[in-house]
Amino acid sequence: MRNSFLFTSESVSEGHPDKVADQISDSIVDLFLSKDPEARVACETLTTTQLVVLAGEIRGNGIMDEDGNWAPGVPEEVEAAVRATVREIGYEQSGFHWQTFRFENNLHPQSAHIAQGVDAGENKDEGAGDQGIMFGYASDETPDLMPATLDYSHKILERMAIDRKAGTAPFLEPDAKSQVTLRYANERPVEATAIVVSTQHAPGYFFHNGEGDEAKYTELRKYVLGVIADVLPAELLTANTVYHINPTGCFEIGGPDGDAGLTGRKIIVDTYGGAAPHGGGAFSGKDPTKVDRSAAYITRYLAKNIVAAGLARRCTIQLSYAIGVAEPLSIYVDLHGTGTIEESRIEAAIPQLVRLTPKGIRTHLGLNKPIYKQTAAYGHFGRTADGDAFPWERTDLVEQLKSALAA
Repeated sequence: MRNSFLFTSESVSEGHPDKVADQISDSIVDLFLSKDPEARVACETLTTTQLVVLAGEIRGNGIMDEDGNWAPGVPEEVEAAVRATVREIGYEQSGFHWQTFRFENNLHPQSAHIAQGVDAGENKDEGAGDQGIMFGYASDETPDLMPATLDYSHKILERMAIDRKAGTAPFLEPDAKSQVTLRYANERPVEATAIVVSTQHAPGYFFHNGEGDEAKYTELRKYVLGVIADVLPAELLTANTVYHINPTGCFEIGGPDGDAGLTGRKIIVDTYGGAAPHGGGAFSGKDPTKVDRSAAYITRYLAKNIVAAGLARRCTIQLSYAIGVAEPLSIYVDLHGTGTIEESRIEAAIPQLVRLTPKGIRTHLGLNKPIYKQTAAYGHFGRTADGDAFPWERTDLVEQLKSALAA
C-alpha cells in the first residue's frame, strides 16, 4: 500500500437515470417481499424520455403463478409503485413526469431450472442463486468505516436532495453527480485537491463562456460551495482545493430525458468508490436469496466488525459461490498490512460465527423484509435509513470476534 497518493471517488444522486432505474427495481423487490418474504425477484428497469420498462423473472405466492398469470390487482400495484418512486425522486418535467410516462411491465416467471437448484429440499439446503464472487470492505478513515472519498461524495448529494425537497434550494433539479479527490499522506486523508459537483438546475441558473445569467449561477455556486463546506472537515479544504461546479455550463435537461438509465450500472458508487474490489454483480432488483446482494452485505458486515473490533484499520473480504450450492467455495481476508492478527485465523473463525449459506446470511441479517428501495441511492454501505442502520452495518459481532480470536 502506498503511503502518499491522490484518490478519487464519485457519487450520483437519486435523480441520476441509472439510480432512478435502481430505485424502481428495488421498489418492486420491496412490493413482492411484502406479499411473500420468500419471493424470488430479478427485476431490471430501463428508463428514458417518458418511458419506464420492467423486465425480469419473478416467483411468489400472491404475485404470479408458474404459468405467468398475475394475482388479481398485482399489475396495478406494480405500476403504482413505479410511479410513486419517480414522484418521490421529484420528476415532474415534460421529458419525464411520474404521471404521464409510458409504462411497460415485462416481468415473467422464474426459470424452473434455476428454481430447482436454488430451492431447499428434503435432502438439500437452499443453494446460491448463481455463481460469483462478492467483496466487502471497511476502513477506519471515517466514523462509518467507509472510504472518505466516497463518504463525502455521497453526503454532498444527499444533502442537496434534502434541501431540494424541503424547498430551501428551489433552483435544484433531481439529477446530479459529485466527485471528491483527496490527497493521502501516511494512508490518511489530509487535503481535498479537487471537488466536482454537476447538478441539474432550473432554467437560467448557468453561466459559461459569457453565456447565461451570471447572478443566478453565482447563487447556485455559492449554495453548492456551502454544502461542500458543511460536509467535508474544514481541515481538508485548503487554498489548494479546486472546485468544478457545473463545469460544462448549462444542465437543464437531465434524468432519463437526458440519458437512458439501466439497473445495475453504478456498482462502484453503490459499494466502495473503487477503494475495494467489486465482484461485478449489481444489487438492486434482486431478492436476498441472490448472493450478489446478500453475500456482499455479509462481507461488509464482517469487514466492518473486524475493523470495529480493532483487529485492523482496513479489511477486505471475498466470498465465492457456485449456483445451487449452499456453502461458499472460499473465504479470503486481506487486512492490507494493518492487522493485529493473522488473516488465516480470521478466515478460520468467520464460519464459526456466521453461517455463510444463502439462508444463513438472510437469517443472520434479517434480509427477507421490504427494506431495499432506500438502499438504492447514496450507497448501500456506511448509511442509516429512516433513523436505523441497515442490518449489515451493525457492529454486534465485535465481542464474539475478539473472544474467538483471543490468544
